[in-house]
Amino acid sequence: MVLQTKQTPGDTSWFVKDRFGLFIHWGLYALPARHEWVKHREEIPDEIYDKYFKHFDPDLYDPEMWAELASNAGMKYFVVTTKHHEGFCLWDSKLTDYKAPNTPVGRDLLRPMVDAFRKRNMKVGFYHSLIDWHHPDFTIDDIHSMRNHPNREKLNKTRDQQKYIEYLHGQVRELLTGFGKIDILWFDFSYPATQHRPKGWVGKGRKEWDSERLYKMVRELQPHIILDDRLDLDDGWDIKTPEQFQPQDWVKINGQPVVWEACQTFSGSWGYHRDEESWKSVDQLVQMLIDTVSKGGNLLLNVGPTGRGEFDERAISRLNGIGEWMKRHSRSIYNCTQAPEEFKAPKDCRLTYNPDTNRLYVHVFAWPFKHLFLRGIPKERIEYAQLLNDASEVQISSPEVHRLEYGDVKPDDTIIELPVKKPNTVVPVIELFLK
Repeated sequence: MVLQTKQTPGDTSWFVKDRFGLFIHWGLYALPARHEWVKHREEIPDEIYDKYFKHFDPDLYDPEMWAELASNAGMKYFVVTTKHHEGFCLWDSKLTDYKAPNTPVGRDLLRPMVDAFRKRNMKVGFYHSLIDWHHPDFTIDDIHSMRNHPNREKLNKTRDQQKYIEYLHGQVRELLTGFGKIDILWFDFSYPATQHRPKGWVGKGRKEWDSERLYKMVRELQPHIILDDRLDLDDGWDIKTPEQFQPQDWVKINGQPVVWEACQTFSGSWGYHRDEESWKSVDQLVQMLIDTVSKGGNLLLNVGPTGRGEFDERAISRLNGIGEWMKRHSRSIYNCTQAPEEFKAPKDCRLTYNPDTNRLYVHVFAWPFKHLFLRGIPKERIEYAQLLNDASEVQISSPEVHRLEYGDVKPDDTIIELPVKKPNTVVPVIELFLK
């Protein structure tokens, strides 16, 4: 039996087939180039942080190239930070002066990006921060960049969170009425006081965003849109979004499998970080994508462009590497999901399954010597087997053939005869055509 999720309020029918997307974190923090939370981490006041606004000039920005790199990597949708926690906006918002057209670059950076990705037939997603460390009415809390300011309480007396709510809602309305059909809206994030927070913690949740009203407006403007789960609402979201970790199984809420998406970075930072060195290899990233789909999920993989508007060479090399693998193996990813429970993954392998074509894909993370055991899949269930990279046939045997060599085989096992040498690909895949 293939696991199924309940119907979501938004349209996730395409989402659970496309499986692979690009996250883009881009803002003023590309200039300090030491993490997108640099304003928070270093408690930089507005008057100092303003130097990045005055010098933001991504003169090499080429959204057509961004879209080409993403498409060639096999990505089917993208999500970009229209505004991150620093409050800076990539588009020509009518509600603020803190936006790209007022920097040296002098223009809207979001619209050409949307156009470029749409030309590649990629779905469009917006990430929009609920948080805003620049807005004068956003009250200072324990996540704010000014959280340790000696006059915090005095400053908050001049701030009106309700005015900020209207600003937040107004910008979301701009985004959902000014750029055509938007497929995904990624809000980030809520941090209310809970039992897991220290005593006296001051945070923000559904009340401080007026989440119910915001949700209603979003659904009215674009009913099909996919919404994430970070508005601090119990219901209404479409996807769960585990961040920087891989779930052990299909994500479930109250025992019910849900639509989910792992968001991951190439390294330890979302924004461009010049000196960050914990970059994942192409092998790791491909295995991460496979692992995610094998558990019924999507992977949203992040790039942080530089201050001049380019993907840095480390990101490009990894996107190209993933693309090389996807060119020959994408049909084990697109339209695929977790395999039915009756199929058990061999050691060091992951399974994906396409219910429309009734094909099972065995992704081999560690290449074995000659034989791969498929437990619980009788030879009679398999019509044909091949390596996916070159469509070369692999032989399948019944357990009787190898009973003397492998005494633990059972009648409903199948043995795949593999070449001794691993195929020249990051992760070899065996495609099984099932009867």
